[in-house]
Amino acid sequence: MSLSTLKDRVRAATTEKPAPDATVEALAGIPQRSTPEQLHTSAQAEGDAVADLVLTWLERYGDDFTKALPSHIDVKVFLAAVRACLPGLIHCTPASLRQALLTCARFGLIPDGRHAVIKREGKLAVFVPMAQGYVELMYRSGRVGSVHVGLIHENDEWNYEPTAPAPLDFTHKPAVTKPKKDRGPVILAYAFCWMTSGARSQVIVLSREEAEEIRDEYSEAYRRAQESGKCDSFWHTDFDKMWSKSALRRLHKVVPMSGELVALLKADDAGEAGQAQIVHAPAEEKHLLVEAEAAHERAEGSQEPAVTRARPLPRKRLQPRRKSSRQARKGARR
Repeated sequence: MSLSTLKDRVRAATTEKPAPDATVEALAGIPQRSTPEQLHTSAQAEGDAVADLVLTWLERYGDDFTKALPSHIDVKVFLAAVRACLPGLIHCTPASLRQALLTCARFGLIPDGRHAVIKREGKLAVFVPMAQGYVELMYRSGRVGSVHVGLIHENDEWNYEPTAPAPLDFTHKPAVTKPKKDRGPVILAYAFCWMTSGARSQVIVLSREEAEEIRDEYSEAYRRAQESGKCDSFWHTDFDKMWSKSALRRLHKVVPMSGELVALLKADDAGEAGQAQIVHAPAEEKHLLVEAEAAHERAEGSQEPAVTRARPLPRKRLQPRRKSSRQARKGARR
């Protein structure tokens, strides 16, 4: 029987009895009978019905995702999140989809909408780390104890006095008992963190005007959406979230950042600029080093000396002192 469409292959893979050693991916026939271009063309025509088959195609690279993900993330959990976002990505080229997902995996983030998102830009899939993803990597560094990100509404009670000592320099008491309409519009976004050492970082405060300047200067996705008239970039649809994320990103200027977090900033910027992102993602072996270093820092931080080590006693000389050169000369004259 000729399986001419991806939908037919999905049906065959789920209804025909496979051989004992066969896999769903072999039944679907993607590696043998479909090129990435054919997959892309068929997916465009058939929409959501082929999401499972696209996932099957991705499972062909399951070993790549397993190697890319850190040990605390199961590849099945990662691919389950991928399956949920596939219907919106079937018009992307397979190559860009695979690269975006591998970039996400190498940073140890799940594309669940909270930590990261895989979005479509034309025919390209783009990895977008969200605010929670940045927070996750901050915690993972072992240097940050807690991260606070918030939005101040017009009728909230707050105070910002940069010259005052921390934590008196900044306070925010949200009017959470008031209806949202009574709190007024958002006027500021802020971010700060407490370090594991007990010190608190500088508070980053970002006005709407500053957020718009960041958007206009750095977001190619925003400009493309404006020019096309679609107005579907995250800056259009989730301005407040992007505002908060921008405040959080600025913490890198005042908080010690891990190499992994610096790389995430670069990958995020590359995605906004329409450039390759995977070149900024950590190498697969890097996760092992990062996890080992974090474990070492935690172990070192949890150990405190029980007693002060005594100073060693001076060692007793076992050989007679040598005569000085002056004494030696006198002896020679004698």
